Amino acid sequence: MSSTTKDTPPPLPEPLRVAVADSHTHLDMQGGTVEEALAKAASVGVTTVVQVGCDVNGSRWAAETAAAYEAVHATVALHPNEAPRIVLGDPDGWSRQGAREPGGDAALDAALAEIDALAALPHVRGVGETGLDHFRTGPDGMAAQQRSFRAHIEIAKRHGKALVIHDREAHDDVLRILREEGAPERVVFHCYSGDAEMAKICAEAGYYMSFAGNVTFKNARPLRDALAVAPPELVLVETDAPFLTPAPYRGRPNAPYLIPVTLRAMAEVKGMTEEALATAVAANTARAFGY
Repeated sequence: MSSTTKDTPPPLPEPLRVAVADSHTHLDMQGGTVEEALAKAASVGVTTVVQVGCDVNGSRWAAETAAAYEAVHATVALHPNEAPRIVLGDPDGWSRQGAREPGGDAALDAALAEIDALAALPHVRGVGETGLDHFRTGPDGMAAQQRSFRAHIEIAKRHGKALVIHDREAHDDVLRILREEGAPERVVFHCYSGDAEMAKICAEAGYYMSFAGNVTFKNARPLRDALAVAPPELVLVETDAPFLTPAPYRGRPNAPYLIPVTLRAMAEVKGMTEEALATAVAANTARAFGY
């Protein structure tokens, strides 16, 4: 019997020789303190993290945390699955806020006004994660999701912030809405999930593609094919921690300190040295988020 369980944090990887940023993490959903997470990450060369908001409370927390720590930048948004919960209610209390009554469009507008106010703060570097999720939201929630996505695009453009996109099984609709609204100057596809064809479309538009630990999964051939054609100047790396822990630790808790595992796998796919890819990714993340 192995003594590791699915709750055991994976070991520290060999440190990177060139420091990089985790372009998308959820410190508020991870165990331990922010200090511990940042110290552990810095010890292996992950010196910057982008803390991502998914609802009003989480976005407030992201903004406060970024204000308190030099190594943290924030993004603020209503996650695509949050918008229908606000409008239609959330009887199961699936999100962290317990059961909620339907609030209608007025409640969504009020929540978007909060996000808009937070997006004006200097240490908030992006608006996201926003976008579309056809995996969790049925047809009844699509209207709320699209209305929220369009509003976030407008907020990002007005404040000159990066737009961070959550795109789950919704590629065509996400690309269409970006075209219809006119994309902000900087767009990041978080946890890029398209194929090589879509990577070419994103590259043409100058959209950044951020790859997470799932690029290391055995069945992720289409993702690796997409990474192979993605221009090095548009590639980012992320954990999406505590989710999507890279192989061989899949199923155990993810955290920013595991970025080197994913980055090394990516370098192999790109046929680049670890240093060359880390150098590119570090510059790309700073450019994407304007820090």
